[in-house]
Amino acid sequence: MKRDVSVGLGVGALAAVLLAVGTAGSAFAAESPAQRGHELVLKNCGVCHAVGVKDKSPNPAAPAFRELHTRYPIDDLAEALAEGILTGHPQMPEFSFPPDDVKAIIEYLKSIQTKQGA
Repeated sequence: MKRDVSVGLGVGALAAVLLAVGTAGSAFAAESPAQRGHELVLKNCGVCHAVGVKDKSPNPAAPAFRELHTRYPIDDLAEALAEGILTGHPQMPEFSFPPDDVKAIIEYLKSIQTKQGA
């Protein structure tokens, strides 16, 4: 037997539910480039690298992303991210990203550097 669950909902409660559902999608759409960059590096790099502002790299040989400015100018990483990052060790897979993702990753990396303006 089916029950009509809308019977117990008042107009205000129903409006609140619809608003919550509607804003969940717009919150995703309003995601900043830096937030998108964080998601990308967490998914693709976080297995080995520290990708946050305080975490420790799971792989001790993998540099923390917040310290990349000590090795490279952050903007200079854009080309490598777009064309493919190659390393001298086989544990790291090759990555390449589309232009919008490269911009998001660079924005995120800049936001977490220990030395701002890097």
